Amino acid sequence: MKISIILLNYNNEEDTLECVNSIKKNSKLINEIIVVDNNSSEESKKVLKENKNNYKLILNKENNGFAAGNNIGIKYAIDRLDEYILLLNNDTIIEDDCIEKLVDCMESDSSIGIVSSRIMYYDNPDKIWYCGGTIDWKKYIAIHSNMGKKYKQEGSIIDTEFISGCCMLVRREVFEKVGLLPEEYFMYYEDVDFCKMVLDANYKLKVCTDSVIYHKVSSSSGGEDSPFSIKWCTRNRLIFMNKYKCDNYQFKSKTFFYSTRIIRAIQYLLKGEINKYKSLLEGIKLGREFNKQIHKK
Repeated sequence: MKISIILLNYNNEEDTLECVNSIKKNSKLINEIIVVDNNSSEESKKVLKENKNNYKLILNKENNGFAAGNNIGIKYAIDRLDEYILLLNNDTIIEDDCIEKLVDCMESDSSIGIVSSRIMYYDNPDKIWYCGGTIDWKKYIAIHSNMGKKYKQEGSIIDTEFISGCCMLVRREVFEKVGLLPEEYFMYYEDVDFCKMVLDANYKLKVCTDSVIYHKVSSSSGGEDSPFSIKWCTRNRLIFMNKYKCDNYQFKSKTFFYSTRIIRAIQYLLKGEINKYKSLLEGIKLGREFNKQIHKK
């Protein structure tokens, strides 16, 4: 059995090296760790090069986003004929036997396409960041179940509609059948879209709650309410909404989206958060422009 882990780095090499160390310490199954650098600073790349004996290092000449960066690593792993490919955020730390438990789950049912660990906050390890999720098709958003709550249940494998790109163990055959991560999003929503693709191909999505990792949430993007995140989440929600539009909800979904964005924009202005206000408007503009280009094709 051949298993590779893909870590995507962008100017947070310290987290990457800490993640690599936790993998080497806590798992004996991994055949290769693949670090893909998304055109980081020269200093960041220098540090990665100095430690490349611990992993396969792939240096991208440009940063085309989360999906495109990971897809380079995925293609490399597919060419190696790896049976399983683990996409793991570089700002995570894994527990002992975390990966072994994910593989055991996969091996228990050939219809499982993706399995995730239970993901806890690194700074608050008793609280859940991700332990299963759903897609709200009226609002076109992914929802983390029990986010921020203490974990109580022990030893179960649960069904889920959505798996975060923070931790995805994927069968090679899934990529070969449905394709790679969708690259039109740059960052955010590519995992939601990919899960939809995998479910539509009649695979199951599972969470192995015995397998645990700890996530330094949004260490590379500045946080969920940063101008960067606001822009890309807004843009990509519009793209996702357009791609999977449902006649029953489309009018209500668009009405809800634009009305809540107007309220949010006003809140940013009242608080003097001008950068967030501009990022929100830019996200709407970029999303609408992308969708218009799609309709022209």
